[in-house]
Amino acid sequence: MPGGEFPLGGDLAVSRLGFGAMRLLRGSFDSDPRDPEEGTAVLRRAVELGVSHIDTAWFYRVGDIGANDLIREALSPYPPGLVIATKVGPLLGPEGRPTHQSDAGGLRKLVEENLKSLGLDRLDLVYLRIGGMSAPGGESLGERFRVLAGLREEGLIRHLGISNVDRGQLAEAREIAPVAAVQNHFHVHHVRPQDLGLLRDCEAAGTGFAPFFPLGGGADPLQAARLEPAARRHGATVRQVALAYLLARSPVMLAIPGTGSVAHLEENMGAARIRLTAADLEELAGSV
Repeated sequence: MPGGEFPLGGDLAVSRLGFGAMRLLRGSFDSDPRDPEEGTAVLRRAVELGVSHIDTAWFYRVGDIGANDLIREALSPYPPGLVIATKVGPLLGPEGRPTHQSDAGGLRKLVEENLKSLGLDRLDLVYLRIGGMSAPGGESLGERFRVLAGLREEGLIRHLGISNVDRGQLAEAREIAPVAAVQNHFHVHHVRPQDLGLLRDCEAAGTGFAPFFPLGGGADPLQAARLEPAARRHGATVRQVALAYLLARSPVMLAIPGTGSVAHLEENMGAARIRLTAADLEELAGSV
């Protein structure tokens, strides 16, 4: 598998270099829509290249077409070993952005929407996404996470995760049910002390850590000049080096770069061949 394997939840072997579906239908929430047929081609090529971990969400959509719909149309019946992770919690506002949050009472409906749109009887991994695009922390997740834990007991969900959280919220969730994965903002140039503490907690428990924006995003882009020397040494692109850094940073790291282009997908998957040295990592991360 690209980048090696990780035992998600202890029983699902997934490729550590996976695929994020957010950019299948548009590059950002503000960009023009993409041709859905291109997204279908990207998904099929990802599986051909060995990707066994796809990260999605029902709210990744443009109008009536969602990333989940493309995944179902492109890949169902799903190949053995393909793990699909999704997120619940955010709600789309009138402008089509996930600017609102569901309360505990709305989570069952969101899970059912994911089941229906993906054409599944059980979801492999469901993250509870907290706080929109604000910084992690500042609110309890217990009431909402208990709802998802109940749906797991019913058999609708196999494993649970949490997203955009701090160490306290991770500890709170673990008091309720096992946490198979955490998804937080993290990339080679976005590594804060609190992120490292959360990553250490995940390593100690064998919990997967899936960074969102692994190649930068929005107001937090990669600093290409800091990546170019290593890219030249390894005959790679800066995007490949940024992904290779994540895979080398921790054995629990699950990189999920997203794209709506087959060419960019193939470039991203090339990161699996890069073996960064300790000197490379020190140079890339600076003082981190």
